Amino acid sequence: MAALADQPAIAGNAVVKHFAVSGAFAASPAQGLQQGDEARMSEQGFKRFRRRRVPAAAAAPSADPAPSRPLTAQEAPQLPAPLPEPWDRIRQLPFDSAAQEQAGLPLVSRFRAGPAAKSFDLLRTRLLHTLKERGWKRVAVTGPAAGCGTTFSAVNLALSLARVPGSRTILMDMNFRRPGVARALGMQPQGDLAGFLSGSVPMEDLLLRPMPSLAVALNGAADQDAAELLHGRGCAAALDDMMLRSGADTAIFDLPPVLEHDDTAAVLPLVDGVLLISDGTATTAAQLAACEKMLAGHTQLLGVVLNRARRADSPVG
Repeated sequence: MAALADQPAIAGNAVVKHFAVSGAFAASPAQGLQQGDEARMSEQGFKRFRRRRVPAAAAAPSADPAPSRPLTAQEAPQLPAPLPEPWDRIRQLPFDSAAQEQAGLPLVSRFRAGPAAKSFDLLRTRLLHTLKERGWKRVAVTGPAAGCGTTFSAVNLALSLARVPGSRTILMDMNFRRPGVARALGMQPQGDLAGFLSGSVPMEDLLLRPMPSLAVALNGAADQDAAELLHGRGCAAALDDMMLRSGADTAIFDLPPVLEHDDTAAVLPLVDGVLLISDGTATTAAQLAACEKMLAGHTQLLGVVLNRARRADSPVG
C-alpha cells in the first residue's frame, strides 16, 4: 500500500517537470506539488528552475529561415509577363515596293529629294504647330469635288508626319465612295472598316503598321450607305476608343468631296479641323467659298492646300 501511495506523487512530479520545461504548464505548477511532500519544491528552487528554462521563442525553429544564397531564376517566384500596349499589338506589314511603283504616286517615303516631299514636309511642320498650340489631334482631308487629290495629299502628309521621331500617326481611309489609300500604299486591306466604325471589330483587327510610327485603316470596298454609318453613335465611340488606346499623336482622315456627298458633313463633328485640297487646274473660287460655308459652325478650316500648282505657285495656301 505504501508503494501505491507513492506512485501518484511520482507521476505528478513527472508531469510538473515535463510541462515546466516545455513552457505549456507555466500558469499552474502547484497542481503537481499537491500530491505529496516528495514533489514539493521551495519557492526559491522553483524560481531557479524557471531561470534555467529555455525560452520557447528561442527553442522553436524559424518558420521562414533566411536563404543562405541568392535564389536562382528557377527558384524565384515567376510573375506573369506584362501584355504589350495596344499600339505594339497592331500587326506590322512593311510596304511592298513593287506595288508602290505600280501605283505610280510620288510618295514622300520613296522620293525624299523631290519637290513634293519638300512641300509636304513644310505642310507637316505648319500643321503640327497649329495642332500643338490648340491641343488638337484629328485632321480631315477633303476637297470640293472628286479628283482634287485628297487621297494623294492625305497619304503623303501621313508619311511625312510618321517620320517625326517618337510620334504616332494613324491614317484612315474614310472615303467609302472611292477608297484609294490601299492602292496608293501598295497594301491589301485587312479587317472590316465598317465593322470597326460600328463597334463590332476591335482596333487591332483593322489597323496595319507599315512603319513603326504609322498605322493605317484601309478600305477595300465601296459603300453607298456610308453616311448612315458615319452618323451612328458607334462611329464616334470607335474613334474615341482608337485615339485613347493607341496613344496616337495625329490622326488623318481621308474623306470624300464636301460638295458631292453628306459623308463628310457627318464626320465633321468628330474631327478638330479640315485641310481643304484645291485642284490648281479645276477648282473655282465659288467652290472654295461653298466649302467654307458648309464647314462654318461644324469644325475649323486649318488651311487650303493647292494641288497641281504651277512652279511659281506655293503648294500651301
